[in-house]
Amino acid sequence: MTGDPQTDGVGIRQIHDVGSRALEWLYRHRDGFRLEDHPDPETGMLDRFKPLGELALIGKVIFREGVAGSQQAATAHKLLDHAWHELLASGARLAEGQSHEPISPVPFEVYVPFKELGYSNPEIEAAARLNHRLGSWQVLEVLPVRRLGLSAMERRFGLPPGLPRDEAAGRTWLAHRPEPWTVEGHIGYDITHTVFHLSDWGENPSGLPPDIADYLATWLPVWLDDWLDLGRWDLLGELLAVDACLPEPTLDPAAWRGFAAAQQPDGAMPVTGAMPVTGAMPEGDQEAVFDLVYHPTLVAAFASALAVSRAMADLAAPAAS
Repeated sequence: MTGDPQTDGVGIRQIHDVGSRALEWLYRHRDGFRLEDHPDPETGMLDRFKPLGELALIGKVIFREGVAGSQQAATAHKLLDHAWHELLASGARLAEGQSHEPISPVPFEVYVPFKELGYSNPEIEAAARLNHRLGSWQVLEVLPVRRLGLSAMERRFGLPPGLPRDEAAGRTWLAHRPEPWTVEGHIGYDITHTVFHLSDWGENPSGLPPDIADYLATWLPVWLDDWLDLGRWDLLGELLAVDACLPEPTLDPAAWRGFAAAQQPDGAMPVTGAMPVTGAMPEGDQEAVFDLVYHPTLVAAFASALAVSRAMADLAAPAAS
């Protein structure tokens, strides 16, 4: 971390408060993670699973880093219990989704982080082991970053990855380290998720190959500045999390100040790119508003947990030496 966290104008408390307020907002609006009882047959039911999988991933990070505090940890536990038992019916909804779309990896991807948190469903596990043996599962055409994520999930579940980690990583945009000014739109999210998969969501920064870590250390400050200027809070939050995943994070003060300033008093993060830093939240139907802002708010909780953990480690390092 560059400089003292207080004199740089953004302190550990401010970063922690961003995550705490975000998590409280998510808990108050927990029914927004709803599943449809009668989904549109054209779109199916799997799209509504993704937010719950993201919630489990972020919950795991919060518990793992251990910097949330007892109240925040209790809120995360209640939120995850609600998601698993009430919304997913203890996994029965995931099993139902898998039966409707047998080769879809989505129920498996959502299940793995819940399993790592102590939740389980034998029917989903049996389906995962069966699907893993099918040729269709192994050759399913997905983006390289998605294939890397699937390989990581297979490894975490205890199955041999369908594509070895290094080979999967080598196919991604980030592995080629192309021209940094071409980063826009989905490429930004491809970058962030490549880092998350390679570092196991910040648990293992050494999992980033040195050439990728060096490339990110050079260009991440530029991207943070760009997305801050554009008010792209969703992607800015993910890039702040990427920074905390690096072997030598900077916890960029200007980016964190802007991100914290964008957070609404109730804890929600604004819609990406829809308003200036001090702009209002979107208006309209409560469910529609939740669908717009839940992801940047989840990202705020994730980035906060990682950044606070790295800042605490940085402060403790001189005493340890």
